[in-house]
Amino acid sequence: MDPRSRALLRPRLAGGQLQSRRNFITIIEQAHEGWRLTFGRNPVPLKPGLNIAIPVVHTVLNVDMRETSIAIPNLPGYTSDNVPVTCSGSLFYRVTDSYKSCFAVSNVAENVKNTGTSAVRSVLGSFTYDQVIADRNELNKRLNQVIGNSIQGWGVECTRFEIQNFQPANREVERQLELQMEAERNRRKQMLDTQAQINVAEGMKQRVILESEGHLQAKSNEADAAFKTVVREAEARKQQSLMEASALAQQVTEIARSLSNSEEPSPEDKQRALAALIEIKRLEQLKAIAASQSNSTYFFGDKASMGVGSGVEAFNVDYAQHVKKGIEGNLDAKGKKIDPSPVAL
Repeated sequence: MDPRSRALLRPRLAGGQLQSRRNFITIIEQAHEGWRLTFGRNPVPLKPGLNIAIPVVHTVLNVDMRETSIAIPNLPGYTSDNVPVTCSGSLFYRVTDSYKSCFAVSNVAENVKNTGTSAVRSVLGSFTYDQVIADRNELNKRLNQVIGNSIQGWGVECTRFEIQNFQPANREVERQLELQMEAERNRRKQMLDTQAQINVAEGMKQRVILESEGHLQAKSNEADAAFKTVVREAEARKQQSLMEASALAQQVTEIARSLSNSEEPSPEDKQRALAALIEIKRLEQLKAIAASQSNSTYFFGDKASMGVGSGVEAFNVDYAQHVKKGIEGNLDAKGKKIDPSPVAL
């Protein structure tokens, strides 16, 4: 039998609606489900393939179980901020329970379309215009949820809803929205500029703080360095004094050994060695004074200051006079005589 003849003999049900036929065999196609009624009651499910259906006695309802879509074109509505818009989209659904789709609702496709149209107007009113423009997927999810909850009692599942077109209802509204969007962009630009200026000022503030902290740290480091320098110089002078004292003590000990001809000189020997060392130093100073070419005057003190009465008689008055006579014949670097006044250490 050719397909055309076969189509004439086989009754079809579109959306659960019956089409009459007059043969004893009905074919349920793949992805379809059928229900056979006997005198309009006692429904019996029919699986895909060949099934018996007696004319007049039996009535067969054929339901398509595949996913299908319904177009909802140019639907007017209002957003939550009272912007008139025109919206169009596609509603995708699939029959999950063929029994309910046949006996719980009269016309599945028509009722699903009506439910989708009502849901679009309702859900659209809960979104602002900017929200729909910014995130259309959220509107699709909300429509899918609302429509699915409404038609699930009919054995129908809403798989998804896709907004295809969304625009203002007229040009005047569109122009006002463009002006509003431009004002919003200017406001955001001003906010960004203000934030940028705040960031620059904050950066300058941090720079000044860091510079002051750097200067403070530098001054602190300089003070620490100066303190450590003074401490080290004092330690160096102390060490130098200790070394000089040690050298002087060693000189006194050596002179004492020379004077006593003993490895362990007595305190008296060390005292005489110290006096001799002092005399040597004084003679060196007097020699330097005698050899000097400067026009200076030196005054000698009394006998006690020159060691008289202390055990040291190297500088008595006669000796001082002798030194003075020796100095009187000397001239300074400018050819002038040195003042013959008494010289004092």
